[in-house]
Amino acid sequence: MSALPGRRQGVGLLGWFALCFVAAGIGALASVDAAAFYARLAQPAWAPPAAVFGPVWTTLYALMAIAAWLVWRRAGWRDAHRALSLFVIQLAVNALWSWLFFVWHLGAPAFVGTLALWGLIAATLIAFWRKSRLAGVLLVPYLAWVSLATALTWAVWQANPGLLGLA
Repeated sequence: MSALPGRRQGVGLLGWFALCFVAAGIGALASVDAAAFYARLAQPAWAPPAAVFGPVWTTLYALMAIAAWLVWRRAGWRDAHRALSLFVIQLAVNALWSWLFFVWHLGAPAFVGTLALWGLIAATLIAFWRKSRLAGVLLVPYLAWVSLATALTWAVWQANPGLLGLA
């Protein structure tokens, strides 16, 4: 464990939560009309109901914040800059996806975005695992959810060429 004073650790935890929920907020801005748009889309039978997304994402963002804090607390920014930089990049890609899909209705870029996000999460998970096993474990639900989101993005894009474009 790090020798960081308790107050600094607390401020760090709040900082990671703030960063994660700013990213969530940027995605949420794009998702203001998401429920109505989502309801218009042809979806596979296995698609989760729209009401599931908010609670799941809130939980995932909280887990991400705690994971990043654990890595930062254990190794600090200097010794974990690669892992924490990957984390920040994947947050940005995560926020971008909502804009691609719900605002700009770009199926192909949204799908490519989920593939990129999945790869970034996997790389972040491995990098976090090397610094703190618990931090890596906390990202497993996120990777699982984005795996589902990737398959769902593909299926919805293919089923809705008029709304999301086929090319």
